[in-house]
Amino acid sequence: MFGISFSELLLVGLVALVVLGPERLPGAARTAGLWIGRLKRSFNNIKMEVEREIGADDIRRQLHNEHILSMEQEARRILDPHAYAPKAVDTPVANGTPAATVVDVPVAGPAPAHGTPLADDASVPPVTPEPPQTPRAP
Repeated sequence: MFGISFSELLLVGLVALVVLGPERLPGAARTAGLWIGRLKRSFNNIKMEVEREIGADDIRRQLHNEHILSMEQEARRILDPHAYAPKAVDTPVANGTPAATVVDVPVAGPAPAHGTPLADDASVPPVTPEPPQTPRAP
């Protein structure tokens, strides 16, 4: 990590021996070792907590994206109801006679305008709302 060689460590040790003296040097070395150990543990705890938070943020982001996608699909389904119009599909029954079954199949192309019948419902006239009637005074 750092470019400290043996000769540099030896120089620091000799300076510490001259400054502190032989009586206080072992206690100072022990205290320095304890402080360095505490700092390392603190940094490792902080590092693990940050990694845990980053992982939790990724999970939250992924869940949020999935929620947005499901909301988008629901909005498309609501805004374009004709895209998922029920279609009749012939399926055989037990006696071999075909029967019509209704399934949801996306329709290709743009949705018709409001009140315009679908291609399959050409025989059904469009529904027009009646105007509201005002009550008459007796």
